[in-house]
Amino acid sequence: MKKGILFIAVLLFLSCNNSVIEKPNNLIDEDQMVEILYDIAVLDAMRTQNFGAPVAYPTTTEMLKTKHKIDSLTFAKSAKYYAADYKKYRKMYEEVKVRLEEETTKLNGGQPLTPNPEQGIVK
Repeated sequence: MKKGILFIAVLLFLSCNNSVIEKPNNLIDEDQMVEILYDIAVLDAMRTQNFGAPVAYPTTTEMLKTKHKIDSLTFAKSAKYYAADYKKYRKMYEEVKVRLEEETTKLNGGQPLTPNPEQGIVK
């Protein structure tokens, strides 16, 4: 009897771990998703900067609608689908990171940013 209960418990545990997110009908392709993630990172960075006069930056939803011609639900479903595959999602974010570093280097006169240990920030 104990073996039967243990078998059922293991079977339930394994079946719970095999949950797969169903592919959405309007899945955003990987390249466009990387582009969107990059744009969101830049938009979030712009919002955190305060250069004096307040600037009305677009919301993420507005940016998705105007620039990428998608709605936030499509983005959310696609993000959920890609996030279910950790390795693929991580690769996508690595591409965003490389692109952000390249853009930062370009804006920094071709010099990569170096950490400033005195201030604990990137200089």
